[in-house]
Amino acid sequence: MAKRGNLRTFLEYSAARIVLVSLGRLPPSVAMGIGRRVGGIAYVLARDLRRTAETNLRLAFPEKSDEERAELVRGCFDSLGRLLGFFSQMSSRSEEELKQLIDVQGWENLEAAKEVNGHKLLLYTGHLGAWELTSFGFSLLGHRFIFLVRRIDNPLIEQMVDRVRTRFGNETLDKLAAGRSMLRILRQGKTSIGLLPDLNTLDDEAIFVDFFGVPAATTFLFAKFALRTNTPVIPVFSPWDEKQGKYLIVVEKPVTFERTDDEEENVRRLTIGLTQRIENHIRLYPSQWLWVHKRWKTRPPGEPGIY
Repeated sequence: MAKRGNLRTFLEYSAARIVLVSLGRLPPSVAMGIGRRVGGIAYVLARDLRRTAETNLRLAFPEKSDEERAELVRGCFDSLGRLLGFFSQMSSRSEEELKQLIDVQGWENLEAAKEVNGHKLLLYTGHLGAWELTSFGFSLLGHRFIFLVRRIDNPLIEQMVDRVRTRFGNETLDKLAAGRSMLRILRQGKTSIGLLPDLNTLDDEAIFVDFFGVPAATTFLFAKFALRTNTPVIPVFSPWDEKQGKYLIVVEKPVTFERTDDEEENVRRLTIGLTQRIENHIRLYPSQWLWVHKRWKTRPPGEPGIY
C-alpha cells in the first residue's frame, strides 16, 4: 500500500508540474486563456462541484433567474481556470514582467496603517479572483508577511506550490496549528499576518454570522487575536478586471466598528464587519468567488443540512 501511495503521490506531482511548467512558458494571456478552457472542461466534468455552486447561488442570489445563476456558475469555473494560468506565471516571470500584469489600487491605505502600526497588521482576503496574488503580490511590491495556508495533501505538490508562494520572501504557516503562533507573532509586532476567513468553519472554532443573508459558520479567532493584540485588520482583494485585462490588487481601509465593554460582542461585531467586506466585493465580481465550496455546510443547532 505504501508503494502504491508513493506512486500516486509522484504521478499527481508530475502531472501538476507538467501543467504549471508548460503554461509558465507561454505568454500570460495565452496561459490564462488555456486555463479558462481547462475551467470549461472542469465545468462539464465536475458535476458535484457544479451542483454545490448552484445550491450556493440560489441561497446568495434568490432574486436572480435560473439563467443568470447558471451563467455565474460557468463564470466561477472560468475564473478558477484563469487563476491556474496566472499562477503558472508567478514562478516564470521576472519582477518587472509580473508588475505589468497587475494594477494596484489603495496602496496608500497600507502605507498609512504602517506609519501608525509598523508591520503589525492583519491582512485578510476571500477566495475571489486571484486570491494567491493578495499574498504573492504584496511580497512582489516589497511588503513581505506570513500567511496561513491549508497544506496540500500531496507533499510534493505542496513543496512546489510553497516555493512559488514564498518566492519574494513571504512565509507560510499551517493554519491547522497556527493559533499560538499567530498570537506570538502579533505580540512581537515585527511582521504582518494574512489569511482567508471566508470558508466553512467547524462548530468549535466558529460563530454564525450572516453571509449573503444566510447564517454561516465563520472563524472568530481572527477577530479575537486582532482585538487582544490591538492589531488593525485590512481587507485586500484581487479580482480580474476585464476592461484592463489585468488582476487588481485592492487595499481597503482598516475595518472599524463600534466597541463595547464586552469582548465576546466585540469579536462578533468585528467578525461581521470582516464578512461584510468580503460579501461586498463578491457582489462587485459575483462570478469570481469560490462557489464550488460548501460555505454553509455547518449549520446552527437544529437546522437541517443544506447540501
